[in-house]
Amino acid sequence: MKTNKSDFRHESIQDNQSIQSLLKALANGIKNQEITFSDEDDTLVMNPKGLLDLKVTASQDGNDNRISIRIKWQTEPEKNKQKSNLTIK
Repeated sequence: MKTNKSDFRHESIQDNQSIQSLLKALANGIKNQEITFSDEDDTLVMNPKGLLDLKVTASQDGNDNRISIRIKWQTEPEKNKQKSNLTIK
């Protein structure tokens, strides 16, 4: 079975307004069913459709604070979505 795995990773320091803009862009991408991630090194286009699995975690440990948001979904190859004739006898 052939697997097509593509990864995109970016890490940087951002201010509150920049992160707010990125989260709005992510929300719009989910709404429009197309999200493009890019930086100087790489680009990845994703098409979130159907039901999405959402996981939100938050933690505080002393001065360290963390929020993690995970969104995942399954995509089906287009050939599996094509209608075929059904016969029942």
